[in-house]
Amino acid sequence: MAFKEVKPADIEKKSFEIITEELREMGKTVDPRYEHIVKRCIHTSADFEYADSLYFSEGVDSKISEAIRQGACIVTDTAMARSGINKKTIEYFGGQVLCFIADPTVAEEAKERGLTRSYVSMERASKLDRPVIVAVGNAPTALASICRLHEEGKFDPVAVIGVPVGFVNVVEAKEMLMETDIPCIVARGRKGGSNIAACIINAIQYRIRREA
Repeated sequence: MAFKEVKPADIEKKSFEIITEELREMGKTVDPRYEHIVKRCIHTSADFEYADSLYFSEGVDSKISEAIRQGACIVTDTAMARSGINKKTIEYFGGQVLCFIADPTVAEEAKERGLTRSYVSMERASKLDRPVIVAVGNAPTALASICRLHEEGKFDPVAVIGVPVGFVNVVEAKEMLMETDIPCIVARGRKGGSNIAACIINAIQYRIRREA
C-alpha cells in the first residue's frame, strides 16, 4: 500500500469518508441522530466497536446542545479530558470547562471527610449556579458519586457522558448510571477514556457551530 500525500485540511474529511465506507462494508447502521458522535468516537480511537457500544438515552444530544447554548458548565473528571475539549463554542455562549480533581482544597476536604476526591469534585459540580454537563472518561468512582448525589437529591446534571476506561468497577458504574433517570451517553463495556469523553462533547458542539 503506497503512502499518499493528503493536504492537512483534507485529512479529517477523508478520515470520515473512510469511516462511513467501512461502516457500510461491515453492515452497521448508525442512528442518524447520533451519527456525528459515533463517527467522531471512531475517528478519535480508530475503534469501530463504538458503533455498537455507545448508549444514548432518549433526546440526550438535544439536551446537551440546548444546555451549551444556555451557557452550561462542562465538568470533567480529569485535566486531560478538560484539555481535549474545544472551548471556543462553549465560551461563545458563556460557558466554561472545569475540572476540580487537581484542586488542593478538594484533596484536603476529601481527606478530612473520609471521601474520595471524585465525590468531592462532583459535589462541587452540583453547587455550580448554572446548568452542568459532566464528562467522565477515567474514574468510575466519579460516576458512582454522581449517582449517589442524584439519589440523595443533591445533583441534577443536564447530562452525563459516562465513558471511563478500565477493569475495576468500570462496567458496574456505567450500568449504575444507565439505571438512573439522568440523561446520559455511555460507552458500554470496558472501553472509553478521557479522549472519548472530550470528543463526544466536541462532536456535539461542532454540530452546534455548523447549525449556527
